[in-house]
Amino acid sequence: MAALKLAIGNKNYSSWSMRPWLALRANGIPFQETFIPLYTDDKADKERILSFSRAGKVPVLIDGDVTVWDSLAIIEYVAERFPDAKLWPEERASRAHARSVCAEMHSGFLPLRNECGMNLHRKVGPVPLSADAQANIARIQEIWRECRERYAASGPFLFGRFGAADAMYAPVVHRFRTYAIEVAPQARAYMETMMALPAFQEWTRDGLAETLVIDKFETV
Repeated sequence: MAALKLAIGNKNYSSWSMRPWLALRANGIPFQETFIPLYTDDKADKERILSFSRAGKVPVLIDGDVTVWDSLAIIEYVAERFPDAKLWPEERASRAHARSVCAEMHSGFLPLRNECGMNLHRKVGPVPLSADAQANIARIQEIWRECRERYAASGPFLFGRFGAADAMYAPVVHRFRTYAIEVAPQARAYMETMMALPAFQEWTRDGLAETLVIDKFETV
């Protein structure tokens, strides 16, 4: 069986690339990683992205003659392709809950994204936040708290064992840490669980080792 191929952007900045990468790596699913620098003026980089997907964005997963783009679509595909990884809870109601919180992350929280961009190199420290961003932070903590209270008996992650929801919220852990955002003890405990995950640590090490600086993401 040919290995999966995953095209990703800069690990320092690319939250969307982190999500499917983590879903694969944390579950020991083998794949070939292709790094394509984002937001450069190099035409060759743009052409490389287009060679993977005409959408012109990463991440992109290649599995033989199957091409999947968009982080959540990739995670869904991986869950179907590797059912033993159990990226989604087995129980129907819990699975619906997990899909709902993933979809909320996928489509929402724009104020937090815009005001606290992912940047692993950034010196840890707070920034002024709008009321909308603060509301995002409160809502994310509410999601985490509800999941941990409901599924704590099954393990330390959002739905017990590491799954799709953890992969989708992983960049938020970095954002909360980088921007020194104050969170409740239960949220802090979940963040520590995620930061102790070997795959999370691997991504972080790789991101910190990158030297490419993208000025548009260095403004805060």
